[in-house]
Amino acid sequence: MAHCVVPEAEAILDKEYAVLDKGFVRLIDYLGGDERIVQAARVSYGKGTKTVSQDGALIDYLLRHQHTSPFEQVVMTFHVKMPIFVARQWVRHRMGRMNEVSGRYSIMKDEFYIPTEDAIAPQSTDNKQGRASEPFPKDKAEKICTQFEAGQTNAYNNYMHLVDDGVARELARINLPLSLYTEFYWEMDLHNLFHFLKLRLDSHAQYEIRVYAEVILEICKLVAPLATASFINHMNNGVTFSGEEIDAIRKIINGEQNPLEGKKRARFEEKIKTGVQL
Repeated sequence: MAHCVVPEAEAILDKEYAVLDKGFVRLIDYLGGDERIVQAARVSYGKGTKTVSQDGALIDYLLRHQHTSPFEQVVMTFHVKMPIFVARQWVRHRMGRMNEVSGRYSIMKDEFYIPTEDAIAPQSTDNKQGRASEPFPKDKAEKICTQFEAGQTNAYNNYMHLVDDGVARELARINLPLSLYTEFYWEMDLHNLFHFLKLRLDSHAQYEIRVYAEVILEICKLVAPLATASFINHMNNGVTFSGEEIDAIRKIINGEQNPLEGKKRARFEEKIKTGVQL
């Protein structure tokens, strides 16, 4: 299997993509690209790389039929900086490998996330874990930003007082808020990265992690453009139907009534209407 070099990926190595007010994403390293995926897939029957169109068709076939192992041959390593509360969602994706800055060894920086006013909204009435789509009025949002900043300043001042007083760093840090920025190196193969992106690009994902996912998607387009295009078409923009829903589609096509009722019918109709899998 030949070594794969992707010129577009080489051109962005170590480039810093700004995210939120103080965060970033950087591609540190990568292993393989579209060529590596087709090499891995074709090795089973002894044929080498063909044309770009044939490579694209093969990659599309592999992704549509969930033949995932060739995508695991492509690996990317990122250096990311984000608020701790975003990082705690991030590490739920357990197939990634992560090394984070340690508050036991280092003095944490005075860097905290403050959302923009248009990102500050009340609790959603129909989503227990999310915010409403409409933000607070500007004057209220400004007051909330002031409260965020005051709490962060107070917490960091207390932290530094403890450090200066000789308290161990591993103890002094414990009252620092979730808005504190952290940094880590994160490595993941393309199969699991696509799963990460499917969940974190969704409109129901928290805004602050979604914007990081959007940047990583753009990087994936440079490292493995054919595979990423297939992901966007079949996974990110695609909709999955249950057996009951497929049966309902058949009946509707044949001129019969939709047999689904209640919440099942509502979810089905929403999929048809918006293309979003609920």
